Amino acid sequence: MSNIKLFESQKIRSHWDAEKEKWYFSIVDIIGILTDSPNPRKYWSVLKTRLKQEGSQLTTICSQLKLQAADGKFYLTDVADTEGLLRIIQSIPSPKAEPFKQWLAKVGYERIEETQDPERSIDRAMENYLKLGYSKEWINQRLKSIEIRKDLTDEWENRGVRRGQEFATLTDILTQAWSGKTVKEYKEFKELKKENLRDNMTNLELVLNMLAEATTTEISKEKKPATLDENKEVAKQGGTIAGNTRKEIEAKTGKKIVSSQNAKALKPPGNRKKLK
Repeated sequence: MSNIKLFESQKIRSHWDAEKEKWYFSIVDIIGILTDSPNPRKYWSVLKTRLKQEGSQLTTICSQLKLQAADGKFYLTDVADTEGLLRIIQSIPSPKAEPFKQWLAKVGYERIEETQDPERSIDRAMENYLKLGYSKEWINQRLKSIEIRKDLTDEWENRGVRRGQEFATLTDILTQAWSGKTVKEYKEFKELKKENLRDNMTNLELVLNMLAEATTTEISKEKKPATLDENKEVAKQGGTIAGNTRKEIEAKTGKKIVSSQNAKALKPPGNRKKLK
């Protein structure tokens, strides 16, 4: 289960391995936070080389997982579990090292709580969005969109669609069908780079995106597509239904729904924080 964790309002890509019962975290994301380096990938590359030259076995305990990048696609990314990260942190001089160690312990404890009571994960997502400065009204929509997205990705997996590039392809088709823009074009329109597109949608954009995804899920359950091409057609159908709804609303209101607004404009004045 891939996820996003927050450390001091900064995002860290993470993955929960249910079989091993471990969190794995993106090393590059963590190095970027600990060092404030403009190029954390290069910092990690240099650090790995130095550790190898020193005979350290640290890099051998690192793994690679496909995590979502800024362009919305999934790429193999160096990750480490809590034990590995603690050893990496020891090699990085940073005033944030101690607070980060405490954060790691907290994340592990919270996962145990969430396993026993899944509702806690929803409460924590609400807390994280509040910390980032979003309104409660927007957060309620966003949490519902996460639930609907999960239903869709579960359905895709049931139909044999593979996570990563195939998920990204279907999402692109669905998004373009309802919004008139590919995911890349949509992000460029909102002047986004690493930020999550849905985290930068207005309430109405979220609603239409949810309609597209929920409709695609229902069509898929009825038609039971067996190939990627068939899934592409279903995604287009679900997105088109939401796209027609968008056009009808725009015709009645005289206003465009797909907005260039991003999170900075969505957050109430005086309660905005820069997304990292």
